[in-house]
Amino acid sequence: MTSTTTHPTRTTHPTRTTRTRQVGRTLVVGLALVGAVGAGTTAASARSGDDDDRVIRTGACTGSADWKLKVKTDDGRLEVEGEIDSNVAGQRWRWTLRHNGSVTERGTGTTAGRSGSFDVERKIVDLAGTDTVTFRATRDGQVCRGVVNY
Repeated sequence: MTSTTTHPTRTTHPTRTTRTRQVGRTLVVGLALVGAVGAGTTAASARSGDDDDRVIRTGACTGSADWKLKVKTDDGRLEVEGEIDSNVAGQRWRWTLRHNGSVTERGTGTTAGRSGSFDVERKIVDLAGTDTVTFRATRDGQVCRGVVNY
């Protein structure tokens, strides 16, 4: 089944904008959940009724590690958090954060602590329409890749 999601028109009225965004985000999350059930490796969630319009997707990497990608609005920008959890401390990973296909930032992260994880947090511009955020990390041939359409 093919479906098309369009972003609601943004207005200058704060209450209407907030409600329109919540409805739009709820639709996007609903579509993501439908896709997640079919894929079996991702999940999405959001809480409506408050200002927390967070979308979270999780999945398995090509090896034994797992990834998590969170996106939410924060002061008119998008707050993005990507996480890799390998359960092994001391691993060095290369990561890339993309926004609508363009590289926003890249770097390295080292897993630490008992959880053997690292995370990357960035704030990016909230563009008009649907923003596609991709977090990708690699290590020794293992690939982790998460995508949120927000």
